[in-house]
Amino acid sequence: MGMSDVSAVTITADTVALDADGISVATSVGNNAALVIGGALASGGAVALSHGRIVTILSAGNDAAKSFTVVGTDVNGDAQTESITGANAGTATGAKYFKTIASITAVGNPAGNVSAGVNAAAADVVFAGRSRLKGIYLTSTATAGTVDLLTTSPSGTSVMGLSSVGNADATRDVVIPENGVVFSSGIYLQYTVSTFLTLTVFHA
Repeated sequence: MGMSDVSAVTITADTVALDADGISVATSVGNNAALVIGGALASGGAVALSHGRIVTILSAGNDAAKSFTVVGTDVNGDAQTESITGANAGTATGAKYFKTIASITAVGNPAGNVSAGVNAAAADVVFAGRSRLKGIYLTSTATAGTVDLLTTSPSGTSVMGLSSVGNADATRDVVIPENGVVFSSGIYLQYTVSTFLTLTVFHA
């Protein structure tokens, strides 16, 4: 059997908390108009995040028959678009992880003020191609959580999960036996912000 070199990728967890108006603060949005990208997470009319995050749309009125088109890039840096159906006086949550957000545009005429932000879910990519997971070294924070390791995308097929300890600076060193675990279409991770400090993934 052929041998391949093992690579190590270290990821520092995102610590940016849920922010309901971090992309766009609450304001009236016109018919088929763009939201103003000017929240606390924005700079120069766009949002660039350290990890992929899920976009949320908070509607003051009934926007259940409306939608909002989010344009940006995914964790691989590829162009990505998502249509999020609005909520009735509540929060609508997307399903795709955005690392950058260039625009959010209403489709229809929102009934009241609208704001946009991110929830507490975060994601990143370890390696975008086929690989074998050989080991993981995790440093915990005081908040316990689970790191989900997936293939295809951060919203793809879950292959395995790893729980953090919930004790600040405690570590977990996991060695996977034999030839490791195959990730056929990339190694991606999904987690809740601040549930680990750093994660080193060994793959080949």
